[in-house]
Amino acid sequence: MKHMENISAMLRGGSPDEYQRPDPASERDAVRAPGEQPWEMIMDKKHFKLWRRPIEGTHLYQYRVFGTYTDVTPRQFFNVQLDTEYRKKWDSLVIKLDVIERDLATGSEVIHWVTHFPYPMYSRDYVYVRRYSVDKENNLMVLVSRAVEHPSVPEDPEYVRVRTYESQMVIRPHKTFDENGFDYLLTYSDNPQTVFPRYCVSWMVSSGMPDFLEKLHTAALKAKKMEIEGLRGSGRPQTPRRPRGVTPSSASTERSPRSRHPVPAPCWKGTSCGR
Repeated sequence: MKHMENISAMLRGGSPDEYQRPDPASERDAVRAPGEQPWEMIMDKKHFKLWRRPIEGTHLYQYRVFGTYTDVTPRQFFNVQLDTEYRKKWDSLVIKLDVIERDLATGSEVIHWVTHFPYPMYSRDYVYVRRYSVDKENNLMVLVSRAVEHPSVPEDPEYVRVRTYESQMVIRPHKTFDENGFDYLLTYSDNPQTVFPRYCVSWMVSSGMPDFLEKLHTAALKAKKMEIEGLRGSGRPQTPRRPRGVTPSSASTERSPRSRHPVPAPCWKGTSCGR
């Protein structure tokens, strides 16, 4: 438990509330905070927009998504993200997703997540602490994750361990937590430990993000349908389990995690990597 307390304290004093700004009050606020490095829009879709900006001193980008849905409730969208068992069903990229440790006092969870990466890259695994908060006073829901080390999950030679990962999502209902309609702001960055050029990694993220968000939205719609059908039938909601405490160059190379020797890695179809 002491280890869990130390992990929880890493989240900026142990309070997810500190991640509430910027919140998704408007699209303009999402990318125009005073004194911030400017964001570059790279995608404009019906339900969301995606920006990126370089992380100083690295070859990586930080990404930001501002999105809106009107056909599910904020609580349904929030709960679907927290339910690890349900995600195993709707996210086909998941190889393993387990809660390693929980701290009920702080609402923190340590999670081990193994996921497929696009061919020819090896699967990646993440160990991260996650905290969530429902702020009724400010009408916000906050979900914060950050990579950590945990003695129960040593590095596995089958996968490439991602040691740099941060994700912050803030959800603002249009009305209430249980009425359809909300905006969300997702800020995300990680270092996938790949030797691909930055523009190839950026392409992978910008093409994979729409697919993930669409699957997440569809999963929330299915959860909503199950809830309605459960209420109409037995009178008992059959939504996915709610988490405790929530009421809702030349050719690039990819290094083998087992052998640690470079393996030829052709670029994805439709890209110009290595050309």
